[in-house]
Amino acid sequence: MKRITHRAFSLLLLAALIVAGLALYTIRYVDDGRDWALSFARANSGSGGALTDRSGRLLASFDAVENRYAEDAATRTACYAVTGDYWGRSGTGALTCFWDDMHNYSLLTGTTHSEAVDLQLTVDAALCRTAYEALGGRKGAVMVMDYKTGEVLCMVSAPSVDPLDTGEPPEGAYLNRCLTSSFTPGSVFKLVTAAAAIETVPDMDARLFTCEGETEIAGVRIVCAGEHGTQTFEQALANSCNVAFAEIAVKVGQENMIAHARSYGLLDRHDLDGIPSVAGSYPLDFIGDPELAWSGIGQSTDLVNPYAMLRFVAAVANGGKLAEPHLIAGRSGPFTRLVEEDTADRLAAMMNYNVASHYDGAYNFPGLNLSAKTGTAELGDGSSHAWFVGFLADEEHPYAFVVLVENGGGGLYAAGPVANAVLQQAVR
Repeated sequence: MKRITHRAFSLLLLAALIVAGLALYTIRYVDDGRDWALSFARANSGSGGALTDRSGRLLASFDAVENRYAEDAATRTACYAVTGDYWGRSGTGALTCFWDDMHNYSLLTGTTHSEAVDLQLTVDAALCRTAYEALGGRKGAVMVMDYKTGEVLCMVSAPSVDPLDTGEPPEGAYLNRCLTSSFTPGSVFKLVTAAAAIETVPDMDARLFTCEGETEIAGVRIVCAGEHGTQTFEQALANSCNVAFAEIAVKVGQENMIAHARSYGLLDRHDLDGIPSVAGSYPLDFIGDPELAWSGIGQSTDLVNPYAMLRFVAAVANGGKLAEPHLIAGRSGPFTRLVEEDTADRLAAMMNYNVASHYDGAYNFPGLNLSAKTGTAELGDGSSHAWFVGFLADEEHPYAFVVLVENGGGGLYAAGPVANAVLQQAVR
């Protein structure tokens, strides 16, 4: 009897081990089956493909024998945020995120096809090179999209790396600042505050604001970069007046500010054809009027992801409707109402006024019908992030853009020339 009991126990133990092994294999298959199949496909079946830009320029190609990239180092480096590499070091590159699309891997059968497949992207390699060169060795991010179609034309993060370079990469080279980082926005966030004010303060355009260089809100000093005197709402945005926008944020109220930042997608994670971005932040708990004032100026604990800001300004450019951005050519995302039409039109007119009245548009951005907002985001250590965001009010060239230069200083003088170089190339 004792021997039968031992045998039964052994059989049960063996069955449990088999079940556990099958469960472990199933988990590993779901998690890693794609890599097993694709590794086999490259090595044995002749599976291959190519990744190209919008004009057909080769960004990367692979077959059973070799993995290849663009011929010139400048293109490889400038486009690294887009392509990534075959080892997945960046985590957001097309060679990692679109690998399944290029191989047609099936989880059900565990197989791939053997035919070569080309995947065309919407980006322009020459435009990416222009953007990377314009950053001039500084850390930063540049994105450009067609706000009528949603096509992403440029996505550059610096510093970058040549995937064929075997040397030590620059610190942060594998970080895609366009998608996986968020930054203090500074005065570009005044666009959000302005939009919230348009919708919640009925007599906003009739109000006047007086700036003598500083103001006090509940005993806390709010400092402005200039003394702007008496100004209208439109002039206050063009002046990027902290005094005026501190008062506006308090008038709008924290609940309304939160609601608008959230509705514009600035607090959410997004994806670009499945490539994830990080969320931004805005103070959600009660902070009191002084801190609310700083948050409306784009300081406090505000953080904005460049891609989320691009989506917002693209919607403003398109009458409030967002053509969902995409990176794979031939796809077209849905149109969604991100901003109320009247609000978008009013904000677009104010951004155009910024360029004409304060950014010396004819000199700094010749030939471009530009609508934009600068940002100089103070970081507390004496340095500032430089932002420049906006769009071309141009039916032939409907381009929205975001430029960020980390620790770059003033928005107009550090980020503005980058935007001009990229947009001039884009319209050519």
